[in-house]
Amino acid sequence: MNALSSTSWLGRILAFFALPSEDPELARSQFSALSRQIPLLYVILIIDASLLAATHFHSAPHLLTLSVPTLLLVATSARLIAWIRVGSRQLSDAQVLAQLRLTVLLAGLMGIAFTIWSFSLFHYGDKMQQGGVAFYMGITVVCCVFCLMHLRAAALLVTMVVVIPFTIFFAGTGEPVLVAMAINMLLVSVGMIVVMLRNHEDFTALITSRRELMHRQQETQLLSDENLRLANLDPLSSLPNRRRFFAELQESIANAERHGQRLAVGLLDLDRFKGVNDLHGHAAGDRLLTQVGLRLKRLVNDNIFIARLGGDEFGVILTNVPTDEEIFAFGAKVKALLEAPCVVGDRLASVGGSVGVAIYPEAGYLAEELFERADYALYHGKQNARGGLVIFSNEHETVIRHSGRVEQAFRLADLEAELWVAFQPIVDIVEHRIIAFEALARWNSHELGPIGPDVFIPIAERVQMMSLTTEVLLGKTLAAVRHWPEGVSVCFNLSAQDLIADETMRKIRRAILNSGVPPARIEFEVTETALLQDFELAERAIDSLHAMGVRISLDDFGTGFSSLSYVHKLPLDKIKIDRSFVSDVDTSRTSPSIIKTIVALCANLKLDCVVEGVETESQLRTVAALGCRNIQGYLLSRPIPADMVTRLIHQFAGRIAVPYQLDVAGPSD
Repeated sequence: MNALSSTSWLGRILAFFALPSEDPELARSQFSALSRQIPLLYVILIIDASLLAATHFHSAPHLLTLSVPTLLLVATSARLIAWIRVGSRQLSDAQVLAQLRLTVLLAGLMGIAFTIWSFSLFHYGDKMQQGGVAFYMGITVVCCVFCLMHLRAAALLVTMVVVIPFTIFFAGTGEPVLVAMAINMLLVSVGMIVVMLRNHEDFTALITSRRELMHRQQETQLLSDENLRLANLDPLSSLPNRRRFFAELQESIANAERHGQRLAVGLLDLDRFKGVNDLHGHAAGDRLLTQVGLRLKRLVNDNIFIARLGGDEFGVILTNVPTDEEIFAFGAKVKALLEAPCVVGDRLASVGGSVGVAIYPEAGYLAEELFERADYALYHGKQNARGGLVIFSNEHETVIRHSGRVEQAFRLADLEAELWVAFQPIVDIVEHRIIAFEALARWNSHELGPIGPDVFIPIAERVQMMSLTTEVLLGKTLAAVRHWPEGVSVCFNLSAQDLIADETMRKIRRAILNSGVPPARIEFEVTETALLQDFELAERAIDSLHAMGVRISLDDFGTGFSSLSYVHKLPLDKIKIDRSFVSDVDTSRTSPSIIKTIVALCANLKLDCVVEGVETESQLRTVAALGCRNIQGYLLSRPIPADMVTRLIHQFAGRIAVPYQLDVAGPSD
């Protein structure tokens, strides 16, 4: 038990002399403090030792007043120079710890050397000189302890090798004054040690607290950096997000302006992506976006920045592009990357992409201008060159300005007075009769004249006037149908906004009930594009119409990604084969097969089938041979005003074609 207790006490004592080898930061802080204080200590020690030697020069041997002091002062000066040099260097943790060990060792050795030298001088001279030795030793050791207090081991070692011998030596002289000085020195040393130990604890605690504070600051900074990264990152695609894109765009425009360079802003929109969502679910769509993001990331370099803006739309910034050829080359790379099939679950899905580009400074100087023009180029590309890259041009600028005039005119238009409906017949070529008319929107602007539906319908959707437009057109359509023979029905097109707007659907149902037209004679046509915006809402709207007895037709069949999916999910009564299959039916190898397959599909599902876009006798004979009997197209009749419908029905009886060339701009005032 006594042995264990002794070992424990010894361990505690040795702990006071331990260096912070496991705490490099504390060691470095101690070294930093010492590098400012030890040079001062050596200067004081040199001066004090020189003065003590001078006071004994005539009473003590030259060995003690010249030789020994010279050796001590040379050693002290060398250490002073060494500390001045080392204090200005950047040391490693190991070097710092080595300096601290050397300081402790030299503190002990120099303390012993100066103590022995001082005791040797004590025996020479009178009582005043002896008192000077005692005073020198006491004051100097106090200075040493205070200068070394940040290095506890060195301060304690100096105290031990100086104060203990000092107390014993002077207490043993028997001189009351010297004995009192010894006792006083011992008490002062105890006080200094207590203060020094507390100071060391406070110093250590301060360093620890500072380290923890810095650690927390680092964690906070890391968290802040991570939050900033996440705030500018799209987690699904691992690409920068919309916020980061616009910040980068502003910076890129500023750089392009400074260096006089061209800058391309591009918008990439995936083709057929919504079809993947509807066929395989949103999870599959997310996986597809992840793969697309990884592919697009391969294109990123110092001059190419790509971000996901939302949905299936991506933003691109191409810096320092002196020629359009470089932009088209980039578009070719994007096309190649996107056309390669993507793995979606256990299936392969293929998507393409359309890109619209606006160039700084030709298309604009501001980020908003460039973005809007790139968006228009994208829209133009998806309408006319899907899967390609379109650069915004002066022609597009002219169209935008005209579109702005048209939009302004449409906002201010008296829709009830200016909108009217044209009707194009659908003919049963077997029975040689008109079975229905498709209602086609027309606008005869009092300000601009006739404007086609391909222009004003997108404007109506963009300016949130589609509901009113549909209400006016449907009212005029149903009013016309009341005067038709009972065997002739009407087909009316619904837009995406119509299908997802509950209030619009309520107005449509109310208009049907109040029209006096049997619902069975009314047919609403929907396109895949309209269904893609929000299929669940669209399906609910279609179900509500079908429940009233209204017929539902899927328009432009065969052009979309998931047309068969809609045949399965929706309560359809009719399918309309898109005109794109008819335009080359005489020359293409695949179009006749596709038409024949769709006709067979309709027969098996007991759905009516209509072929659109028949314009020549040859096309009519070909589609008839493929089994098509319900035909629509310019060969049979162009769209006509409502007041011509009854006459056309009677003229058409027993005939196959009536080549009317009527003015379709609208009835004359």
